[in-house]
Amino acid sequence: MSARRKLPIGIQTFAKIRGEGCYYVDKTPLIARLVEQGSFYFLSRPRRFGKSLLIDTIAEAFAGQRALFEGGEAAVALGVDPAVANRPRLFLAEHWDWGRRHPVIRLSFAGGVHHDPAGLHRAIVDQIDRNAEQLGVELPPTDDVALRFDHLLQRAANVWNAQAVVLVDEYDKPILDNLEAPEVARAMREGLRNLYSVIKGRDADVRFAMLTGVSKFSKVSIFSGLNNLNDITLDDRYGTLCGYTEEDLDTVFAPEFEAAASDGQPLDRGEVRRWYNGYAWGPTSVYNPFDVLLLLDKRQYRAHWFETGTPTFLVQWLQRKGFFTPRLEQLWASEALLSAFDVDGIEPEAMLWQTGYLTIRRSVLKAARREYELSVPNLEVRAALNEHLLHAWHPNPAQVSVLTSALYDILVSGDAAALKAHFQRLFASIPHDWYRANPIAQYEGYFASVCYSHLASLGVEIIAEDVSNEGQCDLTVKHAGTAWVFEFKVVDGDQGTGEALRQLQTKDYAAKHRGAPGVERVIEVGVEFSRSKRQIVGWDVR
Repeated sequence: MSARRKLPIGIQTFAKIRGEGCYYVDKTPLIARLVEQGSFYFLSRPRRFGKSLLIDTIAEAFAGQRALFEGGEAAVALGVDPAVANRPRLFLAEHWDWGRRHPVIRLSFAGGVHHDPAGLHRAIVDQIDRNAEQLGVELPPTDDVALRFDHLLQRAANVWNAQAVVLVDEYDKPILDNLEAPEVARAMREGLRNLYSVIKGRDADVRFAMLTGVSKFSKVSIFSGLNNLNDITLDDRYGTLCGYTEEDLDTVFAPEFEAAASDGQPLDRGEVRRWYNGYAWGPTSVYNPFDVLLLLDKRQYRAHWFETGTPTFLVQWLQRKGFFTPRLEQLWASEALLSAFDVDGIEPEAMLWQTGYLTIRRSVLKAARREYELSVPNLEVRAALNEHLLHAWHPNPAQVSVLTSALYDILVSGDAAALKAHFQRLFASIPHDWYRANPIAQYEGYFASVCYSHLASLGVEIIAEDVSNEGQCDLTVKHAGTAWVFEFKVVDGDQGTGEALRQLQTKDYAAKHRGAPGVERVIEVGVEFSRSKRQIVGWDVR
């Protein structure tokens, strides 16, 4: 068995990871390419994908900390503790000009929450002053943030006789923390735009700059004064700059999988992939690092990443938008739409993609327009997000949890009558007063969204808008050898019409599943909801 290392759970400091002999996935070949081929970059990735560690690694390289990148005898010669000197040597160790050091200026908005512009102003001034102190730079007295930052860049370059490096972590967090208060968010945006515009004005004094964050705000909103940034968010060359690849699990983390197997707790790689892989910003899909580290530590399949930040705002926001939840399985968006993120206008596709709840499955170039197919990335996100959505769609979360457990047993048994009774009980448990008081219950797709989220929260295989030669049915659920093919209709009266099942039969949407691998039987279900009764009034099965 290969030697095991410490799992760097929660560690975002490169020096600590290397100094304590932790596992480290070497991203420095991509860092070398970035530095060789450009100077000003922007990268968007969801939370807990390793952005802070990436920024810290770049900072240590430009600061000339060669010992952190060396391994073996070369590391010992540079003063590294022999106890951890057996760590792997990183690519940059021999692909970097270690004789040249640069003053590194770092700004981070990852910690704390600011709900007023004055507080943000003080925090920025404090960070500028601390950078100046660390670099041995004296700044003239001024309370103007942009002017103070400008002086820092200029004087750091002069004092060090080398161009500065500017690294900004979570550049957008002060805005995101205030999206529910648009006036405050707009004020935060203006303050940050004023700060970031300085970087372009000091182009001659800056060797390298990178801004990272969760959101990809439109250039005309926050980056209008910094329009020389190279956005590598969807650059195929840097799709794996953050996150772990399948190869990383096979090599870097191989000792952990070997240890799990020898301890009698083997981790099935197919299940690991189904639960946590699937995020894509290029041709190679990646895992969320936090998920992998927690899985290897606890050896339990759980929603590790999702549980670290319940998206209350996101769920409430989707409620207000009347988002049709089956669209989570497949929707299309243009490149412009994915970038259309600003305080005054956020589309569901952009919000869900930038926060990591949707990922890119493929892209298609249609003349001059590039379009992206989006879908939930994996089982963790599908199950956990839909559980939270269902709790928002239904007034009694505790009852929903009980019903969800029962739903799984029904799908295993393949009992169509029991499934009908189950969904009738689900909708009957919603009081009429709740319907009247909640706009979410008034939109056309509410009933189908509840059904979809209820099924998807189990983590079973789901195909929304399942396409066949004759068109597409609303939903297909495949589990325990049974393919359930659903068509949903909303009717005005209080009696079913049978139209939903007739459409299934006329179009024969289920034909593609008959005799398919793993499918032992197919059940077609036409479901009709009464707009007035707020209940299922038709449930026809074939």
